[in-house]
Amino acid sequence: MKSAMAPILPDMDNIRERLLRGDRAALARAITLAESRRPDHRAAVRDLIDAVLPETGKAIRVGITGVPGVGKSTTIDMLGSQLTKAGHKVAVLAVDPSSTRTGGSILGDKTRMAQLAQDRNAFIRPSPSSGTLGGVAAKTRETMLLCEAAGFDVILVETVGVGQSETAVADLTDFFLVLMLPGAGDELQGIKKGILELADMIAVNKADDGENERRAKAAAQDYRGALHILTPASATWSPPVITISGLHGKGLDDLWSKIEDHRQKLTATGEIVERRKKQDVKWMWALVHERLHQKLTGSVEVRKATAEAEKSVASGEHSPAAGAQAISELIGL
Repeated sequence: MKSAMAPILPDMDNIRERLLRGDRAALARAITLAESRRPDHRAAVRDLIDAVLPETGKAIRVGITGVPGVGKSTTIDMLGSQLTKAGHKVAVLAVDPSSTRTGGSILGDKTRMAQLAQDRNAFIRPSPSSGTLGGVAAKTRETMLLCEAAGFDVILVETVGVGQSETAVADLTDFFLVLMLPGAGDELQGIKKGILELADMIAVNKADDGENERRAKAAAQDYRGALHILTPASATWSPPVITISGLHGKGLDDLWSKIEDHRQKLTATGEIVERRKKQDVKWMWALVHERLHQKLTGSVEVRKATAEAEKSVASGEHSPAAGAQAISELIGL
């Protein structure tokens, strides 16, 4: 009987060398390995990231969120194109909503960002969220570091924007941009206080012309009033509110100028460094939680026992606390 051959691990030294030269194929391969569920792939990527870590951390990391239909992809396509024309290398990490039933994802960002998709100085990586908290893919942090190692100096993280992604993206990036729609009036009452507290800037999109522009300016004034009653997260920075048209590129120069101003001011005070240190610690604990979950789902024996615990709790035979204790004991907690 023939024995199954062990899968061959890619040449990681070769991938590292090509990655540091800015090879896009090597970057794509490294990200695929980072997203893999295979333990040997994950271990190889951990070593790769440790090896390239000195070449990371120099990029401007911007999180962009907003409700579906606010124009995130259109704005990113136009903004990213302007940045590449100015000499930047732009990576877009676009997290698509995954089906909670099948885990599938549309992955349509490359079609929605037509200009950037053809730009040699841009790299778009759509990733299914796969149920990760806030719609931020589990490997987005690793992907961000790999992009920085490949020479990308602007990282734009687009989130699903369905109400849970705000905290997750704020813990990934240096600057948190919230896109809003015109006509704030009634909608203002429904805005979560949390998103306003996290925002480093609010941009009211679709201020195209005429009535739309008037409505956008009125909305911006309402948002300024809402921000005025909140205490800014930083004593160095008061979140501005601007109007833009992602479709026509209006106001995007001003938007980017404010992002650069924020970086300059918070770099001078050391706040950017401190923010990233805290993010790294949160990242560490997120990986610990991920590994605990893997331990629960990675063994047939454990999966069978957890299914039995779920059944006993659902039937009322045991309390949820007793079920949790039984599962904890299975993995040595």
